Amino acid sequence: MGRAASPLRLAPVRRPVRPAIGYARDGFPVSPITARAWSLSEKAFGARPDFAQAFLPGGRAPRAGETWRFHDQADTLATIAETYGEAFYRGALAERIAAHVRGGGGLLDASDLDAHRPDWVGTISTAYRGTELHEIPPNGQGLAALIALGILRHTDVADAEPDSVHAVHLQIEAMKLAFADAYRYVADPDHLDVTPEELLDDGYLASRAAEIDPKRAGAPTYGVPKRGGTVYLTAADADGRMVSFIQSNYYGFGSGVVVPGTGISLQNRGAGFTLEEGHPNRVGPSKRPFHTIIPAFLTEGGRPRTSFGVMGGPMQPQGHVQMVLRTVAWGQNPQAAADAPRWRVVEGRTVAVESGVPADVVDALTALGHDVTATAPEASFAFGGAQLIERLPGGGYAAGSDPRKDGLAIGF
Repeated sequence: MGRAASPLRLAPVRRPVRPAIGYARDGFPVSPITARAWSLSEKAFGARPDFAQAFLPGGRAPRAGETWRFHDQADTLATIAETYGEAFYRGALAERIAAHVRGGGGLLDASDLDAHRPDWVGTISTAYRGTELHEIPPNGQGLAALIALGILRHTDVADAEPDSVHAVHLQIEAMKLAFADAYRYVADPDHLDVTPEELLDDGYLASRAAEIDPKRAGAPTYGVPKRGGTVYLTAADADGRMVSFIQSNYYGFGSGVVVPGTGISLQNRGAGFTLEEGHPNRVGPSKRPFHTIIPAFLTEGGRPRTSFGVMGGPMQPQGHVQMVLRTVAWGQNPQAAADAPRWRVVEGRTVAVESGVPADVVDALTALGHDVTATAPEASFAFGGAQLIERLPGGGYAAGSDPRKDGLAIGF
């Protein structure tokens, strides 16, 4: 791990970017799910002239079925493609980004963009029932999924029925403990005071599992970041190569700061920092904040098994744990795993569950001390959006796409 020393040079992107330029220039019909999410931005960012001019034409978000075109964004994408990505980090476009931020009282300077270097990293992983779950290392929250799964390795969750109260209770409790650790220790990798290896030590995970009371809900202290704004994609080819990819501006449209004439909506990942004195994730210069974007991967015997992800801010590691248990412990196929009802740790003893969770399970969880909130079907997007591709033992793939989000599973 570590920042690259050579100047940033992205791979040729002209050909892959062409479809995106076409969608921006020629337009596409807005789907119902996207239209509903877009409408939320009116309240959050509608008072910002730069955002309203770019993303609220006519004073409102586009409605389902309306065609959305964004010529400024098409021109920007073309410039980025023509310069192999250089224009975003240096030159006229970078100067426009920095100038707009400074004009609004921000601290970003063109030299900050020029100094940006990507990290090329390996993964961190934990074993579960003959497979290995791989996540990207801090400053991402993937460590929370690994901790929770490692804790569950020391329980009898795999022997329980998938949607039974015992199975759900154990998962919730493991996730609470994992979040408590993640929100305390995950930070810029150059500022960690506890390593991922220490947190994934099997003895430590066993001790955390021993803290779970099978008959009572606990409430370890932690803070939960707010909403996400994430897009996930997984792909696999005939040669067995698989890709797990995720991108996010955070909070839907990011900061709501839009650089005029470019279609660039700036992210707000700085919201992942804390102001707590002495915390490794305390905001500071040249630091990367705790962030939620975490693509995932399962291997079995050192070979690729499943490429997957679950969009949705702090729902992501919780969704990863649920997808692994459903596909590995309980043998469900990718689409069944994506369709199944979900739970979501909120804060303290508060847990949200989807309407598909049986009423008797909700009652039993409440009796264990969980503060359970049943969520209406129209709010199911809060439980993330899963996309999975699983490599079949005999060759070929099985895939699943979450009905809670826009997306599809397609082969060609």
